[in-house]
Amino acid sequence: MIKKSTVCIGFTLFFIFALIMPMTGCAPAYYAAMEKVGKEKRHLLKDRVEDVKNDQTKAQEEFKDALTRIRELYNLDGGELETFYDRLKASYEDCEDRAETIRKRMGQVNTLATDLFAEWKVEINEIRDTKLKSASRQSLADAKIRYAKLKTAMDRSKTAMDPVLTKLNDYVLYLKHNLNAKAVGALGREVVSIEGDVDRLIRDMGASIQEADQFIKNF
Repeated sequence: MIKKSTVCIGFTLFFIFALIMPMTGCAPAYYAAMEKVGKEKRHLLKDRVEDVKNDQTKAQEEFKDALTRIRELYNLDGGELETFYDRLKASYEDCEDRAETIRKRMGQVNTLATDLFAEWKVEINEIRDTKLKSASRQSLADAKIRYAKLKTAMDRSKTAMDPVLTKLNDYVLYLKHNLNAKAVGALGREVVSIEGDVDRLIRDMGASIQEADQFIKNF
């Protein structure tokens, strides 16, 4: 009789394997492992799109928090600059970490979509019934159109992160070098500039999240 602990260890090792395989480039082995637990490529794709959506939702709040930090400059006392710098630096690092996670997840989504559509196309040729083959071709074409819309929205939101992150990094480094009243005045004048970038980013992420919802619902 197999001990319960042995089974648990086996499942633990399997899921660790399943998590790391997409990052190692061993896609065929990863897909084969996931199929054994009932996870086809279409399931994995929807899961990864859900991951992107969830991270973008969190990113919206983190970028808003960073903007709130910068707005605090208006009421900042000179003696609080060190504390303000630490908070802004922490906010920037949160945003950068989240952005990197989103970039990686979007890469996984693109890889999965490419592999799924390639497999789908090959398998269509195995269908002998003419009507079923035609219907499957149409389904593949529709899926590609839906994914193209999602990818466009995701790419736009990914691009929108860059100017915000660049400015946040500039502000953090400037404060690091100039913890004085002059720095407060200089950065205070920059608030309007980054506000526009953050607003644009929030809108683009919102559009990407909506497209993700539609893709998950209709795919």
